This record gives sequence, structure tokens and C-alpha cells, in this order.
Amino acid sequence: MSFCCLHSFDYTVLERRSLITKSWVNCIFNMVAAAYHQAIHFTSCSCLAANEGTRNFLVTSSSGNLKIKPVFRKERCSLRQSVNCMEYSSNSSLCAIKPIFSSLSSTNDSRRTVPESYLILIRHGESMWNEKNLFTGCVDVPLTSKGVEEAIEAGKRIKHLPIDVVYISALIRSQMTAMVALTEHHCKKVPIVVHNETEQAKVWSQIYSEGTEMQSVPVIKAWQLNERMYGELQGFNKLETAERCGKEQVYKWRRSYDAQPPNGESLEMCLRRAVTYFKEQIEPQLSSGKHVMVVAHANSLRSILMYLDKLTAEEVIHLELSTGVPMLYIYRENQFIRRGSPLGSMEAGVYAYTESLALYKQNLLDEVLDEVSL
Repeated sequence: MSFCCLHSFDYTVLERRSLITKSWVNCIFNMVAAAYHQAIHFTSCSCLAANEGTRNFLVTSSSGNLKIKPVFRKERCSLRQSVNCMEYSSNSSLCAIKPIFSSLSSTNDSRRTVPESYLILIRHGESMWNEKNLFTGCVDVPLTSKGVEEAIEAGKRIKHLPIDVVYISALIRSQMTAMVALTEHHCKKVPIVVHNETEQAKVWSQIYSEGTEMQSVPVIKAWQLNERMYGELQGFNKLETAERCGKEQVYKWRRSYDAQPPNGESLEMCLRRAVTYFKEQIEPQLSSGKHVMVVAHANSLRSILMYLDKLTAEEVIHLELSTGVPMLYIYRENQFIRRGSPLGSMEAGVYAYTESLALYKQNLLDEVLDEVSL
């Protein structure tokens, strides 16, 4: 009888040791995967549209086995990655990856780190007044179901790009687009609107859990990013207004740089507030190494793009921006480098104020798809 009890006890101990050993093995494989990532510079899928050259490898561990998967890219990537193993789970042993972007240059055999930041710009999805072809301006109109779908698609395009802070306008169509897009992001962080209107608002909306705060993305609301105020045109149908006031007059109100609609803003006036806010509030975030997403409107984004791309007044009035399509910039050494739109639909003109740019983007997408299919 005592022998049987001893045998049962030994078996239980061995079983526990086996479970502990298996847990340690999984942990070790995760650590090895992390080391591989640090050594070979993991490249996210967003790098496909921007770079060309050799290939990198994504290393994961699953069920105690290392897996190495080639990741194609378009050039020698200047992106460095740091791997952060956030948790070890018996169900999933894939390490959580936190990208850090930088360029490396060599001067006198010493290496100097130059930070790079991502800037993502998105025009809100289709609104209910976009659908009705009405002058919207600063009237607070929500998205249509199509607009929600566009926001979801935008989120899918940017889901692997790092985002540290989000800027939105004070209008609901901008806010809806940002929130819906962020539900698709791989980090699964919670977007939380920052309320700094009053001291009481700051206190009442404060997060006291450090762990919860780390799993949140601050969303900053700014009226300066609002759509251009169309004055007495707001609420009128654009075609009907053109018939009543003349096509040339309406075109001048809509597309000229300095003409004001009755009691409304010109593009120049919209630019003054939007670009001033961008320079004073958003650009310092990029300079500090943070990755920023801005969800705004056709004219406030036209204003910002005029500043980023150094467009003339004549060029900016012909700039068309599709609803719900992200535009990506790299900020490095006080310079903005346009990267077009992250891979999504095969639409050639998502960000094309010239035919050559549209063709360039289409050729770039074709090359990427050819390489990925190899």
C-alpha cells in the first residue's frame, strides 16, 4: 500500500516538473525570437511601399519551434526595431513588437542616431452631407455607413504603423473616423479623448492606473483643425448654388486661395489657423520622436499639405483628397518625406495632384505586388 502511495506521489511531482520545464522552454524560445528580431531588424508591412532592396526575416516561436519567415522589402531599410516581449502565454508565444525608427549615419567611425517619426494624415470618411452634395463647412454632421466602411479600411491600411498620439478636429465626422480606424490597429490600445478645457475636466478625466494609461492612445481635439467655414453657403446644395450664383463664382469660392464665401473663410484663412496649430502643437511631437496621426478635413488638410510639400497657391487649389484614405509622411531631420498611401486599394489617384505622381504611385504598387508574389 505504501509503495502505491509513493508511486502516485512521484508521478505527480514529475508531472509538475514537466509542466514547469515546458513553461521555461516556451519562455526561452520567446527570448531567442526577441534576440533574432533585435539582430536582423524586423520590417513591418508598411515598409513594402517605401523601400527597396534585400529581404528581412520575421522570427516567431510556436509550440516550442522557431519559425523564420522571409519579409520582402524594397530597399535597404533605415528602420531599426526594438523587441518588447510584453507577455508569455501558453496559448500564444509570439512576442509583442514595439518598433523604434531611426536612421544610422557614420562620421569618423562613430554612429549617430537620427530619429524618424511617422505622420499619418486622413481625411474623414464620407459624411451625410457629402452624400447629399451639400456645403458642410463647420456644421457638425456624422458619417454615412459608407464613411464608416472607409474608416475601417483606413484603419486596416495603417494597423502596423506605430501611433503615439492622435489629433482630431472638434467635428464628429473627424472623431468617428479616428475612433473607428483605431479599432483595427494591431496594438489594441484604447483611444481616449484628452479633456483639458477646464481644471475640473482635467481632474475628472484623469487616469490613475499606470498600466491602463500605457495601454491607451491620447486623442487631442482641436478646433483649429476644423473644416473651412463656408459661411452662408453651409447647408446649400453645391449644384443648385452654382446654378443660382454662377459656376465661375462658386468655383472661385471653393477653389481659389484667397476668395471668401459670404461671411465665411478663404482657404488662406483656414491655412493660417491649421498650419499655425500644426507647427506649434504637432511638429514638436514629431521632433521628439513620437508618431502622430491627424484626422481632419479636406481644406484643413490641404492647408497642412501646402506647408509639408511646399505647394504654391495655384497647386494647392487643384489638390483633391479622397475621403478615408491615409497619407503617410516620414519626419526626419526637420524634413517631411512623402510616402504616398499605405497599401490598400489599387486606386491610382488617392493622393495625386499631378499625373506623374499618380503614375509613380501606381508603378510602385505594381513593383511591390510583383515582389510579394515571388
